[in-house]
Amino acid sequence: MAHPYNVLFLCTGNSARSLMAEAILNHKGKGRFTAYSAGSHPTGEPRPEALQQLASAGLPTSGLRSKSWDEFSAPRAPQLDFVFTVCDRAAREQCPYWPGQPMTAHWGVPDPAAIQGAPEEIARAFRDAFTVLDRRIGLFLSLPLATLEDIALQRQIDEIGRS
Repeated sequence: MAHPYNVLFLCTGNSARSLMAEAILNHKGKGRFTAYSAGSHPTGEPRPEALQQLASAGLPTSGLRSKSWDEFSAPRAPQLDFVFTVCDRAAREQCPYWPGQPMTAHWGVPDPAAIQGAPEEIARAFRDAFTVLDRRIGLFLSLPLATLEDIALQRQIDEIGRS
C-alpha cells in the first residue's frame, strides 16, 4: 500500500457517523491518511448535531458534505486502501466495486440520528457515536500498517469493529 492511505467510511445517509469518522481520521491521521465518507442513499445534508459535535471536539467541519458512494467508484476517484461501514444497513447492501481491492471491515455504530427525545438525549447520542468512532480510529492509527501482512491486518481491523 502507498502513503498516504485512502480510507472511505460508508453509511446509508452519510449525514452523521461516516462524516464524523471522516473528520476524525483526517485530523488525527493528517499526513498518513486521507479520509472520505459517502452513503448509499445520501441525505444531501450533514446533520447539524454531527457538525456541532465535531466543532465541540475542536475538529474542522468545512468541506464536509453528504455524498453518494458512486463518487468513489468513478474512474477518477481516489484509489481506496480501506473501506469501513459504520452502519448496519450499509454493511448489508451490495457495495459498488472498489478498484484496487481495498481492505474492508464493519465498524457498526448505533445511529444517533435515529434518537428521538429531548435535545440532551440527542446530543448524548451524537457524543456517544463520536466517542466510539474516535476510539476505533485511535486503535486503527496505532496499527503498524507497513509491517503487518494482509491477513493479520484484516484480522486487526475486524477486531477494531468489535471493540
